[in-house]
Amino acid sequence: MLRCLAVDDEPLALELLEDNIRQVPFLELAGKCSNAMEAMKFLQEETVDLIFLDVQMPGLTGLQFIKSLTQKPMIILVTAYEKFALQGFDLDVVDYLVKPVPLDRFIKACNKAWELYGLRTKQGETETAGPEYFFVNVDYSLLKVEFADIQWIEGLKDYVKINLKTTSRPVITRMSMKALEDQLPTSKFIRIHKSYIVSIAAITSIRKNSVFIGPAEFPVGDNYKDGMAILIGKAG
Repeated sequence: MLRCLAVDDEPLALELLEDNIRQVPFLELAGKCSNAMEAMKFLQEETVDLIFLDVQMPGLTGLQFIKSLTQKPMIILVTAYEKFALQGFDLDVVDYLVKPVPLDRFIKACNKAWELYGLRTKQGETETAGPEYFFVNVDYSLLKVEFADIQWIEGLKDYVKINLKTTSRPVITRMSMKALEDQLPTSKFIRIHKSYIVSIAAITSIRKNSVFIGPAEFPVGDNYKDGMAILIGKAG
């Protein structure tokens, strides 16, 4: 769960931010402020992981506020102006959103923050100590998918289809196979084809150039045979 602070001098914009934050399951709204000075005071008393920050505010601007921080949480800038984007990214913000912000674009920014948070918290830890799940966008919502529930994943152009043990209805989400593969622990999953990733635990048998999960048969692509050989202990 990411503790968040929303900062915007426009009451309606602050209300919309709060509503969007409450729709994301891994975000917790810790507080909201109408200017940077309020936010500075809030951070003296509370710890947050992520700040949604307006740029143009009376007194201290959002960019000046970022520069003033000695311990900087992750920051997503939310502004009506595109012209500050370069300055924002120079200050290592996670993302830059231009108002009005569609919900799916807001969720994408939150996913980036969640992934960055995961990378930071896993530094120095072993892979098995990491999260046992990840979130995907499905119908403008974030769906939690447990690694242990996945049987296989199929790539369909700009989409992937995630087949689960607990339901006959697959999860379909818009993302690339590479982006999804990067979120999966290599100790639990193996890519066997440009269109297929399978759960190692779900494999029931391997025959020649095919992998079986129960009655379902999957081809092993030429570029992935070395990985399969290592898996079954026949490399070299």
